[in-house]
Amino acid sequence: MTPPLRLVPQAGPSVWTGAALTPSDWMVPIGAEAAAEIEAALVALAGRPPGGPADAPLPGLAPVLRGIAERLEHGRGFALLRGLDLARFAGPATEAALLVLGAHLGTALAQDEAGALVGRLAGPGTGAEAPARFHADPADAVALLCLRQTREGGRVTLVSAPALHNALLKSDRAALTALHAGLPHRNGGGEPLHIPVFSTASGSFVGRYDRDAMLEEALEEAQRDALAALDAAAAAAGQALTLALHAGDILFLNPHLVWKQVLAGEVPAADEASRELLRLWLATPGSRALPESFGAVFGTTAAGAPRGGVPVAGGMVGG
Repeated sequence: MTPPLRLVPQAGPSVWTGAALTPSDWMVPIGAEAAAEIEAALVALAGRPPGGPADAPLPGLAPVLRGIAERLEHGRGFALLRGLDLARFAGPATEAALLVLGAHLGTALAQDEAGALVGRLAGPGTGAEAPARFHADPADAVALLCLRQTREGGRVTLVSAPALHNALLKSDRAALTALHAGLPHRNGGGEPLHIPVFSTASGSFVGRYDRDAMLEEALEEAQRDALAALDAAAAAAGQALTLALHAGDILFLNPHLVWKQVLAGEVPAADEASRELLRLWLATPGSRALPESFGAVFGTTAAGAPRGGVPVAGGMVGG
């Protein structure tokens, strides 16, 4: 007989509200020498993707990136690297630079069936017809590099998943219980997958919210009410943190702890460039274990294992 679920509050630095944070809590400035280091690494790679940090040495940046990896897994779950000089890179070199940085955090994952390791998010207008919800990507870490930004809009909003868990623990325990149970997700025409929004594995908290992957028609009324309560908690004043990205900013986040919402913003004037972001998904060696039900999404649930991304040629592959 399965024991009843015991709902307990989450604790630690990953439990935060946007209203309680200041830029010093999440911003990591870098100097002009950072671009030169990345350039040198690209020259040494001669067009090859890096297989790991040893392939792309970054003497000054590597300790900074190790600190970011620590923040992602054991801190607030996100960090913003500011100060990268994009004028030193152009076209494919910008994507290559992001892969170099990512190699110091983990293994790059495919983002489509063709195996592309870097995704491109354009806007404004992209996805404007769909409701803007918070979302967790199928990776242990996500990096968003802002190539350019419109004068208005195009912000990224983040929310702490364990903080939402605690908010519902206080306001709606029935909703929280439903979100700990498996909710029906699409499974390529097979029987629905049942994946929880909140769970724990090997003692570590794990959050996953992907409303687009849920089978809406299979949701029970109590599950719909629970998801509505979750959305309302995320929208509560002061709960989330909204960031205005500048060109050259790189936002890193752990989607098991922090969910993102990327808003396209207003359509720019005719003489203004649209917003453009590059996205990298990573499997990280210091990642936490995941619940067994996540295996259908990540391929494997073992801590530190290469996992996640989009299936390519019959399997989950990385760079």
